[in-house]
Amino acid sequence: MAGEDPLGSYRGKRDFDRTPKPRGGPGSAGELPHFVVQIHDAGTMHFDVRLQVGSVLKSWAVPKGPSADPREKRLAVPTEDHPLEYEEFEGVIAPGEYGGGTVIVWDIGTYRPLSHDRHGRPVPFAESLARGHATFWLDGTKLGGGWALTRFRGGAGGTEKEAWLLVKAADERADRRRGTTDPRRARSVRSGRTLRQVAAHGS
Repeated sequence: MAGEDPLGSYRGKRDFDRTPKPRGGPGSAGELPHFVVQIHDAGTMHFDVRLQVGSVLKSWAVPKGPSADPREKRLAVPTEDHPLEYEEFEGVIAPGEYGGGTVIVWDIGTYRPLSHDRHGRPVPFAESLARGHATFWLDGTKLGGGWALTRFRGGAGGTEKEAWLLVKAADERADRRRGTTDPRRARSVRSGRTLRQVAAHGS
């Protein structure tokens, strides 16, 4: 719908007088789009994978986190779009607020869309997501190489809850010996702190 606020759902769920989360303003795209992976201890521990698409971060909750092993397909559940400023967010969300708990920035970097049509022509990333299959190359501090997001349930205006799979490509950055990091021992790429250390200091 013309004029619809892409962050309307995000803002509608939060009281910005009580949460340190950014409200979000007009976003702008850089030379390469950004991605961020945050670990969120909100009662149920999970990883949030966010990819910049235009002026927002498209977001998926990944309960078990990204895996460098191409054999491991990780469930990825779409959440509301987030503002671009959210890639820097790390801190404690007050109990009772939406997403209450502790957040750290586990990885951050840029990505390159890789999706092509059957004729080998590049497909815009937003279009590949709308079609339900997007491939991309991550250049992060911890994650790298080719990845794919594939919708396997819901979407296209249906009533069934939408779900995707996040899978590592079998390339030089794949590692069958290394699964996902233990989120409770993981350290932020921004501050070097663990979830417990961030929770202890409140920000």
